[in-house]
Order: sequence, then C-alpha cells, then structure tokens
Amino acid sequence: MTTSPTRPLPVVQLRVPTDEDAHAWHRVFDDPDVMEFLGGPAEPSVYEEITARQRMHDAQLGYCLWTLLDAEGAVLGFTGAQPWPREKAWGPVGEIEIGWRLARTAWGQGYAYAAALATLERVRAAGVPHVVAMINDENARSIAVAERLGMTLADRFPLPGGTRVGRRYELTLARG
Repeated sequence: MTTSPTRPLPVVQLRVPTDEDAHAWHRVFDDPDVMEFLGGPAEPSVYEEITARQRMHDAQLGYCLWTLLDAEGAVLGFTGAQPWPREKAWGPVGEIEIGWRLARTAWGQGYAYAAALATLERVRAAGVPHVVAMINDENARSIAVAERLGMTLADRFPLPGGTRVGRRYELTLARG
C-alpha cells in the first residue's frame, strides 16, 4: 500500500506533456530501478516520441499519459491512459490502458495512487467505460496500486521474451 489510511494523499498536478517534458522524463526515468520492468533506461529520443504521441492522444481522445507534477510543480514522472498500441503483437489491442511511472524519489509517498485516481476521474469524464492495467508479475508496487484502485485481476500471461509473466487488471468505470 502506498499510503496509510490516516495519511492524506499528496497533491498532484497533471498536464499534457510538453517538448521540455521529454527531457524531464528522461532525467527521472534514467534509473535502472525505475526501468526494471520496462527493459532498462531509454535514450532521450524515445521520450521525445512518446511525449509527441501523448499530445496527439490528448488532442484526439481527451486523455493521454500526462506529466505528473508535485504541488510545487516538480516533474515526478507520468500517469494517464492511452489505447493499447495496435502494432504490438501481444496485449489488449483496442483497450484503454492506464499506467504510471514515477521517479525513484517519489516512490512510497502515495503519488502513484493519487495520480491514478486523478487519471480515472479524467478518463471517466472523457467517456471511457472500461480500463486495463498491464503489469509485470514481479512489480509489487504497481500491483498494489492497481488493487487499491479496485481493479480486478483478469489474466496472467507470458510476457514477450518468455522469461517473465504479466498481469492484466481490469476496471469498469461507473458513470459519475
């Protein structure tokens, strides 16, 4: 669990990623611990492509992977939702995946849960009826966030490469 029942959630801000956020994401994710379940740290060009794609998603869909900021405006990572890429040969093609990735310094403080709650509010308002979260079976922190959100485990499956297992969590969003 990321926060205790008596500790208030931290204030989070979400914004559509800017060109500058690509560099901030690279800086906060250039950590083997942060990228443990994602193939290791990536080059800046990867984040330039991701942030550009997210701006397109926001313009077309009304949601994306938003830059996650703390109360003072410091970049902590990202959270949000996006369609599962059709070009991937595995996974929930056609589904809307929610996710979060935070700087190591932001772990264990409730930011992921607070940001995921904000994401669910925004995608619900955009008319998304159902979301999934795809999580590596060894990623206990993300599993805890998904379960705390009330997501249910729908499937376990071999991840590409064959050495690790993934989990697919689902959540139906009630109309607000």
